[in-house]
Amino acid sequence: MSTITAAITAVGGYVPDFVLSNKVLETMVDTNDEWITTRTGIKERRILKDADKGTSFLAIKAAQDLIAKSNIDPLEIDLVLMATATADMPVASTGAHVATSIGATNAFAYDLQAACSSFLFGMSTAAAYIQSGRYKKVLLIGADKMSSIVDYKDRSTCIIFGDGAGAVLFEPNYEGYGLQDEYLRSDSVGRDFLKIPAGGSLLPTSIKTVNDNQHNIIQDGKTVFKYAVTNMADASELILKRNNLTNEDVNWLVPHQANKRIIDATAHRMNLEDDKVLMNIEKYGNTTSATLPLVLFDFEHLFKKGDTIILAAFGGGFTWGSIYLTWAYDKK
Repeated sequence: MSTITAAITAVGGYVPDFVLSNKVLETMVDTNDEWITTRTGIKERRILKDADKGTSFLAIKAAQDLIAKSNIDPLEIDLVLMATATADMPVASTGAHVATSIGATNAFAYDLQAACSSFLFGMSTAAAYIQSGRYKKVLLIGADKMSSIVDYKDRSTCIIFGDGAGAVLFEPNYEGYGLQDEYLRSDSVGRDFLKIPAGGSLLPTSIKTVNDNQHNIIQDGKTVFKYAVTNMADASELILKRNNLTNEDVNWLVPHQANKRIIDATAHRMNLEDDKVLMNIEKYGNTTSATLPLVLFDFEHLFKKGDTIILAAFGGGFTWGSIYLTWAYDKK
């Protein structure tokens, strides 16, 4: 029997219509377009304004886009992996709701949370299920409604995050294309530098935690930046060396869209030309679990069968890593 590799065979995406630009943020907090652009590379971000819609709405839209474009039957999907840091509810599985809503009623589903690395870690999980030979179609969705956990009076965080979703379908491949190698890591040294303090078992919700504004994301920006630059670059360099790849072998870098300076540092460490580094941070900001699939969604038209793609991410916790993937199809 031929060796099974796990390949991406379809991509979908969705971002809300409402655009929150730097100019609008200037009227909300003490900041300005030049300051934001210089330090982050972000010009605008998309926001899901409807208070009655959560992350599942974004995920469903991205999955439906993938299904419509690839013309697959949702009943053939074996598993739905929901990568998110902003689940609809603390207990009820968002992934289960998404699977049912898109008609994937033969699939089992669950949520996967590793902050901004959730989608990257989800790729490893999806590939393992495919390579086991037990499952044929695994739908991996990265989605976050970051506006639901951002304090729009805190200029250190509200300028960074946006809402969005992306989805990819993993299927068996017998030509050797797909996920080739991975380097994934975590270290709780970052536990207090990027977090939501309350709402979990350690500090349950109370009147005091609400009054103290402990249910929104907070971060020590300088510390997170330092760790992100080092670890994302280290992981990407390591994956190249381990697979005897040079900068000339790499067709595309798909990096987590948290900060343009972090992306630039990673590309510099890999000695990559600018035109190989894919970015949409200017349009969407940091959509957390959705950044990697939204890059794949936006630039799918550039990918050719056999292209070498390096994906890299860094997230709270801390979590980080890099994946080496070869693209399995030419877009029709």
